[in-house]
Amino acid sequence: MALSLSDLLKRMLEMNGSDLHITTNSPPQIRVHGHLVPLDLPQLTPAETKQLAYSVMTDSQKHRFEENFELDFSFGLKGLARFRANTFNQRGATAAVFRLIPFEIKSFNQLGLPAVVSKLCDKPRGLVLVTGPTGSGKSTTLAAMIDKINSERHDHILTIEDPIEFVHMNKNCVVNQRELHADTKSFSDALRAALREDPDVVLIGEMRDLETIESALR
Repeated sequence: MALSLSDLLKRMLEMNGSDLHITTNSPPQIRVHGHLVPLDLPQLTPAETKQLAYSVMTDSQKHRFEENFELDFSFGLKGLARFRANTFNQRGATAAVFRLIPFEIKSFNQLGLPAVVSKLCDKPRGLVLVTGPTGSGKSTTLAAMIDKINSERHDHILTIEDPIEFVHMNKNCVVNQRELHADTKSFSDALRAALREDPDVVLIGEMRDLETIESALR
């Protein structure tokens, strides 16, 4: 196939798509308004899906993928957008899904969030859980909440993510974003270290195990 991954991601943006799917024995497909739309391209071979997925991985990421058979990571294409990727093996071949992460963080009004969410951002302490099914807007909601705090308060915000999705620049706050495997070995390790990093706000991207949950509740 002559098209590069960059070409396919540009096509996704042109179609106002949210996700690009690549897998063997199928042309690339783009999710548009909730439905997968196949591109008018030949079916991908195992060599092509591997080449497309590996084209945006670092050597370290390739090693982790070959060791674990699945990998979450994020990357940006200059002047285009950021993307979250999940690569995995299926029937012995590489497959991947790439989700669009807009550079711009949407406001509460743009997302249609209720006023109570804004009020939560003003609380000096407490635990806020953002839950929901895949594609329901958890990441964009969290990004909007962090951006509001970053704009209005004078605090230290610490995020622990796998991978980093939305990038937050320092506004009124100091924002440190840590990515699993790149900046820390585990969520629980990062949470233990956070106790010595003087955070006012801690965002935990996922709570996958009992140790992480226990650390978050301390």
